[in-house]
Amino acid sequence: MESIWVKTSDRKKRPALERDIEADVAVVGGGMAGILAAWHLKKAGIRSVVLEADRIGGGQTKNTTAKITSQHGLFCRTFIEKKGEETARRYVQANQGAVEEYKKIIREEHIDCSLTETDAYVYSADGEKLRQEAEAAQRLGIDAVFKEKIEIPVSCAGAVCFPCQAEFHPLKFIEALAERLTIYEDTRVTEVEENLVRTARGSVKADKIIFAVHFPFINFPGMYFARMHQERSYVLALENAGSLDGMYIGDGEDALSFRQYDKYILFGGQAHRTGENQEGRRFGRLKDAARKLYPASSVAACWSAQDCITADNIPFIGQYAAEHPGWLVTTGFQKWGMSSSMVSGMLLKDIVCGIENPYAEVFAPSRFSTEDAAGIMKEGGQAVKGLAKRFFHIPAETAAALERGHGAVVETPEGKAGVYKTEEDTLCQVDIVCPHMGCELTWNPDERSWDCPCHGSRFDYEGNLLDGPAQEGIRYE
Repeated sequence: MESIWVKTSDRKKRPALERDIEADVAVVGGGMAGILAAWHLKKAGIRSVVLEADRIGGGQTKNTTAKITSQHGLFCRTFIEKKGEETARRYVQANQGAVEEYKKIIREEHIDCSLTETDAYVYSADGEKLRQEAEAAQRLGIDAVFKEKIEIPVSCAGAVCFPCQAEFHPLKFIEALAERLTIYEDTRVTEVEENLVRTARGSVKADKIIFAVHFPFINFPGMYFARMHQERSYVLALENAGSLDGMYIGDGEDALSFRQYDKYILFGGQAHRTGENQEGRRFGRLKDAARKLYPASSVAACWSAQDCITADNIPFIGQYAAEHPGWLVTTGFQKWGMSSSMVSGMLLKDIVCGIENPYAEVFAPSRFSTEDAAGIMKEGGQAVKGLAKRFFHIPAETAAALERGHGAVVETPEGKAGVYKTEEDTLCQVDIVCPHMGCELTWNPDERSWDCPCHGSRFDYEGNLLDGPAQEGIRYE
């Protein structure tokens, strides 16, 4: 499954790191966050290198819906209640500043990436909730309005509109920035010690190290595995669905997302916690919804995305942990990776340069609240459940009973294992234990992958690593 961004872009292949080098800053991860961090550092005169395990933009960036917006759902009223008006205002200002920074960079660097300025909407069946959200957004400095009628074919009481947001082609954007940067692809980081980053064939010695890897893979210190979880969602690129002004997302668990790109409407939804999709049919349900809303449409591309969610819904951007003052981190972007990536790029540049940033405290990884405590307990319970399943779950199926094209945890002569039966009747067996922290994996029938319900690592049916925080695959026999 390739996203519409992959299908409509050319990415230059870059060499791997083959020697030991030095830099002011080593950026681990070549997605949108890592590329923007390196870009802002370069503009500030700081020498940085980007180390990417695969291809730049090849992780979550290629799977985004690429909405550049400070409207992160119906969040303003909730943020004011939980964090206070000043913190909420700074959060909104940081993200609105990110929207404007994208426009500025694209304009000044003459980047052809289909940038379109457009309004962003959150729709809901609760009209009073929408009115209260619009008022809260106005208190925070956003020229928000409540609109009873919107363009998309859904039943709702209206939507909250944030004007002058934007959308673009993310891979064309980062490819343009990457031309000005020092980047090594196919360079997976294997170890980090103080100011030294090691890879298979070379190392980088740097004063500062930025972890821009979606989900931090070093567990201690920091304990990010206990402070976030991961969720998956699904996207269709629809042809013959007409045209659409604006970007839209629904409020609530069954939220649907809409935006225009070229001749396509990008239609998304069916979100769930990673590792909790044993029944499947996510793409099927999304396609059913598309047929109902756009009967004449056809699917030109389909793909999925994965997002890190923090307990208080604010990203972690700043010092990785007190024990490592030279390490910085950016993670936990929820569904809003584009604006959050720009916020992190500007904020991390200021930290490296010793410049006071007015938004640093809002995003500081060291922050702690009652929401964090509740989140840590919840994530801890999820991990205990995953570990317990590893030891006490007795499989009901056998490999011989599997249908073609299906996978399951089964009992084998060697013990419990994950088995997928191909359409050619070949059995693909893997270790069912996640190498990150030992939780038992579950089968994802929609994507034919083994997913970790504890921390969100994913592997294909042959055991190859798809998503971290795991850093290695699972055994294929």
